[in-house]
Amino acid sequence: MHYHPMTDQNRDDMLKKIGVSAFGDLLKGIPSKLRDVKMNIPEALSEWELQSRFKEIGARNATLRDHLAFLGGGSYEHFIPAAVAEITGRQEFYTAYTPYQAEASQGTLQAIFEFQSMIAELTGLDVANASHYDGATSLAEAALLALRQTDRHKILVARSVHPHYRQVLKTYLAATPFSVEEFGFDPGGVFNPDDFKKRLSDDVAGAIFQTPNFLGAVEELEGVSDQLHQMGALLILAINPIALGVLKTPGEWGADIAVGEGQPLGIPPQCGGPYVGLFATTRALMRRIPGRLAGITQDADGKRAYCLTLQAREQHIRRERAASNICTNQALCALTACAYMTLMGKEGMREVAELNLDRAYYLREKIAELEGFHVALDVPIFNEFMVQSERPWDQLEPHLAKAKIFPGIPLSAYYPELKNTLLVCATETKTRSELDRFVEVLSQC
Repeated sequence: MHYHPMTDQNRDDMLKKIGVSAFGDLLKGIPSKLRDVKMNIPEALSEWELQSRFKEIGARNATLRDHLAFLGGGSYEHFIPAAVAEITGRQEFYTAYTPYQAEASQGTLQAIFEFQSMIAELTGLDVANASHYDGATSLAEAALLALRQTDRHKILVARSVHPHYRQVLKTYLAATPFSVEEFGFDPGGVFNPDDFKKRLSDDVAGAIFQTPNFLGAVEELEGVSDQLHQMGALLILAINPIALGVLKTPGEWGADIAVGEGQPLGIPPQCGGPYVGLFATTRALMRRIPGRLAGITQDADGKRAYCLTLQAREQHIRRERAASNICTNQALCALTACAYMTLMGKEGMREVAELNLDRAYYLREKIAELEGFHVALDVPIFNEFMVQSERPWDQLEPHLAKAKIFPGIPLSAYYPELKNTLLVCATETKTRSELDRFVEVLSQC
């Protein structure tokens, strides 16, 4: 393709056509204090100088490479086999534009099909889509599905669901006739069944729970699906895919829709993304699933072939009948998750989950022995838990930072009632000696 730059005459002709004399006239709506900012851009650097400059800037960052991190809250540090990057780095995958047209290659379609199959098996549900942007998007799309399926106007959501997910849900439903109503949690972090039950009504389309929830607690959901189904509502369950190596699946809980963040499946924590949203549901809801489904069939010669089976989005069908306006999926991240799950296998997924349980329970018990710190030992957890300090965390963090430790996530920013409470996470990447070191530094605070 040839590049034809615009000439001065081209620009003058366009400005005359739209009725202005100079390009600056188009910017008059912007305050002058913003238009007249001096950028003070330095002289250009050579490639070698630029690389050195970036290294210098990067050295200022505190990263997981040089700090002991106990961060969680939806983005987790897990061991990633080297083969994952080797597979996803192949040029036919890595350089491909996110495929969403019907003419996507057989290799891409097969990768999506395998990803869907693994997520369906992992969640214990009938069908999974090709993925969404992230866990928050998946959860909001699940709520829309429930609203359309039931023709009702209200979604219930536990306050123990990730606060970012709840905010995205509210943004999705802003300026619509639909509403979101939250129900609370008990001191240990599990949802309050009485508060949930009193909010059930005939206008509820579905209820959203998360297990393990944002506060680290594993929810007891026995009978919840029956309560909802008797009211004609759907159960939406947000999950951690690694936790399903040892915990009940959404299918076993009677969930209608399972969503989650796929970041733990071979994708490193990286400034908030890109990540990959998981979405699985029952066969009865398949026609309402947002996004795309890749299927397997036979070609004219009877050979196995892959195809896009369902694309219920506005570019393919009438807009008013579209399940979603999402027109793509996180193909590369989904491939990464697919490679990770394939390399780990069923036993590997179970072993990783068991290691997470072991590390978190060990650390929780050790912190419980420290004076000035409180944890709820009777609450079932997976790989993170709440720690309450008798002293403000901002007084303790400088000491921990000096020891190059990221202690966790302060919860008061999301839950004002949880003052001086930290969400602490321990995955399989932490050795016993590292856990003991954290406890020792805490004891000296």
